[in-house]
Amino acid sequence: MNKKLLAIAAMAITLAGCKTSPTGRTQIALYSEQQMDKMGVASFEQMKQEQTIENDAKINGYVKCIADALIAQLPAQYAQQQWEVVVFKEPSANAFALPGGKIGVHTGLLKVAQNQHQLAAVMGHEVGHVIAEHANERVSQNSLLQLGLQAGNAALEMGNVQYRNAIMQGLGLGAQYGIALPFSRSHESEADVIGLDLMAKAGFKPQGAVELWQNMEKAGGERPMEFLSTHPSPENRIALLQSKMAQANTLAEDANKQGRSPACR
Repeated sequence: MNKKLLAIAAMAITLAGCKTSPTGRTQIALYSEQQMDKMGVASFEQMKQEQTIENDAKINGYVKCIADALIAQLPAQYAQQQWEVVVFKEPSANAFALPGGKIGVHTGLLKVAQNQHQLAAVMGHEVGHVIAEHANERVSQNSLLQLGLQAGNAALEMGNVQYRNAIMQGLGLGAQYGIALPFSRSHESEADVIGLDLMAKAGFKPQGAVELWQNMEKAGGERPMEFLSTHPSPENRIALLQSKMAQANTLAEDANKQGRSPACR
């Protein structure tokens, strides 16, 4: 396929896959919901085979209580979905959610997220990635980046450009730092906002999201400069959450008035 055909193909694919995220951001999602669900379920099954699962009933009940409260506030297509929640015996302070209704929480997170509100902030954030179709967007982005790099390579080959390999490596780095990483950071920020609203609608205290990131900051660990990271810095995340706090507090107050006041322990 020559450069012109690659460009036409990329444009057609991009136009066909345009969607709008829950926050109003234009996004590219080239894969069907069924395809993404299949990928998510397969990945989760593999994780359950490879990682140790926490069987403590109290821990599992606590995590599921928070998950149920959050899921009840999702858009109908997700709220009515059958969700599977698994706690993994892993020391890292991490959690994730996958298309197909899968949520994983590492036991290490329970040491950093010190109450239900803080854990709800993390789980709400992760579920936010799912309802915003970030996995679809990232897979689609990777497909288009590969298509674009193939077009650049074809043009260099046709022009017999000297140092073609070095230039292509530079294009790869440019795509990573100029497109892929900022793109991932925008996903993280969007999931923070979606998760904050979700936890508030479920009746959790929104301030727990700020407290969680303060705890993460205290936990330390080496982090790359934000420019070279897929995640915003904790300081920037806290600033974003604080800017949305008034609206989130209103949502939480309304939820409490309607009897949604989770008591997960």
